[in-house]
Amino acid sequence: MLSFLSQGRRGSGWGMALPALLLLLAFFVIPVAGLLSRSVTEPQPGLQNYETLLGSFTYIRIFLNTFLVSGVVTLITALIAFPVAWALAIMSPRIASVLFAVILLSMWTNLLARTYAWMVLLQQTGLVNKLLMGLGLTSQPLQLTNNLIGVTIGMVYIMLPFMILPLYGVIRKIDPAILQAAALCGATKGQALRRVLLPLAAPGIASGALMVFVMSLGYFVTPSLLGGTSNMMVAELIVQQVQSLVNWGMGGAAAFILLVVTLALYALQLRLFDAEAR
Repeated sequence: MLSFLSQGRRGSGWGMALPALLLLLAFFVIPVAGLLSRSVTEPQPGLQNYETLLGSFTYIRIFLNTFLVSGVVTLITALIAFPVAWALAIMSPRIASVLFAVILLSMWTNLLARTYAWMVLLQQTGLVNKLLMGLGLTSQPLQLTNNLIGVTIGMVYIMLPFMILPLYGVIRKIDPAILQAAALCGATKGQALRRVLLPLAAPGIASGALMVFVMSLGYFVTPSLLGGTSNMMVAELIVQQVQSLVNWGMGGAAAFILLVVTLALYALQLRLFDAEAR
């Protein structure tokens, strides 16, 4: 009787999970399998697409640009998001709700519109350059578009909410009495930050950093508008290969390399936090 009930529960569990598994199969497994197949069969069977991508300095530079920008964006985003998340966690609920509304509003605003807004702000006659010259920090307008500086600024702004939200969720759960106990034990504010707050907030930092880095690897709109052709990233390369050159094999190979890097980073994070938990 008990075995029959347990089998029934297993069956009902699979039945409940079946729609999600079918969606995953239809929208992830099959497209990825098709992408991998085209990367090794077009224009002819073999690994020549991967050999071209990994053997050409031009393509390697595009990958390095992508990883460099993604890493810098992740680092700057974490440095900005941490104090913002901490402030949201300790301020009054009414003010925090207003700031949350502003953060969410920035996420809901059209990405293309936000990127064009940064193009206007960062151009040589834009508000940023006028402000820098008005403060006496520079004597002439700076080139803040069509380079990696503009891409970094635009992507940091777009990625900030994705770092703030997981950090806020973790910091909110930290008991303030822990920091008070550290102060009573003689710890300075800097020591409490390094030895108490940062280790406790590490899961939020890691999950936010992984999310921002992975999303930055595949971003297209912001790098293409603010970066120019001389600072191409992998997403732009894929679009160029597929749309302009109709080279699905090369585009699929570049996309699959990004997918492998993403999965490797996710597996590394799981392993590190699993080892830390043990």
